[in-house]
Amino acid sequence: MPYPFTLPTTSSFSFSSSFTCESHPSLPLNASTHRGVVRDTLKKFKRLPPHSQFPALSSLISSLHSYLPYLFALDAGLTPHPSHHHPEEITVTLLTAPQIQWRPTLSSLPPIPGREPPRLKITSLEYDLFFTLTTLAAALTLQSRLHLHPLYLTTTAPVGTTQRQAAISSATKSLLDAASIYDYLSTRSESLSSPPPSNDISPPTIRALRSLALAEATLLAVLKDDPYPAIVLQQRNENDTEWMYKSPDIPKVRAHLFARLCLAAAEHASQAYALVNSHKINADFIKYLDDLRRTARAKACRFFGIDAELGGEQGKGIGWLWAGLKELGVEREGKHGSSGSGEKAKSSLMKGLKKEWTERREDKKIEKGLDWGADAGRLEERRVIEMLEGKWVRQNDTIMTQPIPPIGPLLAQMPTGREIHTVKPFQPPLLEPNVLEAMRAPPDRSDEYGNYPSSDEETAVDSSIAGAFPGTQGEYRTGTPNYY
Repeated sequence: MPYPFTLPTTSSFSFSSSFTCESHPSLPLNASTHRGVVRDTLKKFKRLPPHSQFPALSSLISSLHSYLPYLFALDAGLTPHPSHHHPEEITVTLLTAPQIQWRPTLSSLPPIPGREPPRLKITSLEYDLFFTLTTLAAALTLQSRLHLHPLYLTTTAPVGTTQRQAAISSATKSLLDAASIYDYLSTRSESLSSPPPSNDISPPTIRALRSLALAEATLLAVLKDDPYPAIVLQQRNENDTEWMYKSPDIPKVRAHLFARLCLAAAEHASQAYALVNSHKINADFIKYLDDLRRTARAKACRFFGIDAELGGEQGKGIGWLWAGLKELGVEREGKHGSSGSGEKAKSSLMKGLKKEWTERREDKKIEKGLDWGADAGRLEERRVIEMLEGKWVRQNDTIMTQPIPPIGPLLAQMPTGREIHTVKPFQPPLLEPNVLEAMRAPPDRSDEYGNYPSSDEETAVDSSIAGAFPGTQGEYRTGTPNYY
């Protein structure tokens, strides 16, 4: 599942304190106004309970889209870029180095449990743009999670086929839009001479995030036509009564094609892992990348097994399922051979209890909308493989009696992956000509957004209070001018 990013927060800032625009005098003020909306929306979103975040996330993404044209206009006025073709020439002069703060979320861990990491001071408009765009990409990834969330609920009626397809298509679009942003930043970072102020926006991290978004979008292309996860979910959904009068439909999937798509996703996840493994990046993020690689390879093994079973080679299909379990790090029963029966029974019981506890905990996370899917879908894929293994092994023991090949040679003959998505170039948003023309007038008020406090103490609010009053913002907007 898409990674559960934690969105950063940022300080207030007055662009007029560091920049002046001779051609469009009102541009810095308008940029400050829209930036203030983004800042307030980010803080409000982080205080909301999970079930209230969907509409707030849409508002956040909208505020970022509204702010970016002004930020790109300032950037184009400072350093003209080939990709920026504004209808009017913009001239911006740097007065003093900007003092902007962002709170990174990937490159550092809280020094004290329960506390957020300290803010990082940014003295470059370039890197403020990088933080803003990566925030938008992370928000798009969270939006994809919210689209997919109803598909995994077991406490409500199952989602219909049409809604399932629409949810996966919407989630895929959000992930590809995020990949497009990361691709743009990766290309743009090649021309920078100064080192980035944080590993959150370093070139290796940006490239890793692009690979991650592509891997997740590729797996969603497989999920769209993969019937088995829905069947496993149906068996656990107490509100699903279709099984009483109708057996599950299991269409013939394009197994070999899906296997190669999964291998492509695994390759993207491996690239992302290699790019950030040696950097100071959040350990949970690095583990997620490794889990995603394992899950994608296990899915590929499952589809190779399905392809073999459809071809009448059930023994080979079981071998592929066992290879998938090995990729997930699951030890099969009966593997230890000479150990005593009592020890084996005790070990088997403990493993069963641990598995049941893990499954219940993940189901609770899905129900509450918390950081579900943080294992990159490993548990879900294990459930699917074990369902098929139980069915095929029974059939093979009683009817087919085919030999099961060893795992090693099967894994050695895996083909290369096959791509399905193409990342479209990101087009920096531009201001409309009439908006630019209006900003030729002098500002009608002073730009005071940077004159108000933005310390860590200002953002420290009891989460229980924020959750109880999700719509209130007065605790962090006291004394701040209203620019809505």
